[in-house]
Amino acid sequence: MAMRVLNMALRRQLAAQVTRCPQIGSVASVHTLDKIGKREIVGYGWNGTACYADRVDYPMPAVRFREPNNEINNLRQKEKGDWKKLSLDEKKALYRASFCQTFAELQAPTGEWKKHLGVGFIFTAMAIWIAILMNLFVYDELPITFDDEHKKAQLKRMIDLEMNPVTGLASKWDYQNNKWKN
Repeated sequence: MAMRVLNMALRRQLAAQVTRCPQIGSVASVHTLDKIGKREIVGYGWNGTACYADRVDYPMPAVRFREPNNEINNLRQKEKGDWKKLSLDEKKALYRASFCQTFAELQAPTGEWKKHLGVGFIFTAMAIWIAILMNLFVYDELPITFDDEHKKAQLKRMIDLEMNPVTGLASKWDYQNNKWKN
């Protein structure tokens, strides 16, 4: 009973927090504004969250990359006019204020595969060493039944007992001629 009352009180408190916090699209977020600071929310975002992430599959993040300063605000005012009046450096500064990386930078190889391959080789080498050391120190010698004469005797016994005569070993033995079938 006490747990039920506590649970209901926590639900009421959480509902009060959610109704006070801003909504991004249709998803209420409690801690969004603390995380993004003064950055401008410009869209719905990936799954409705107000966060920044450089992604090739979802190229438009919900918030701008940098917080606005005087230089960026002046460029944004200039941006509202004719774009031909903007220099290439100003266009790049506007882009870098909204995005961290270009598509070329996102898709550039990082060389991370080398680290993964190296770790894979390390674990493979460790497994080989463990197998060698276990063969040397843990396992005894193979039993006598692994000798060739014992294997032949076992094969002869299996044929004599006609083990698995339909599809197995005995089905490939010709019992009238005492030799293997062709």
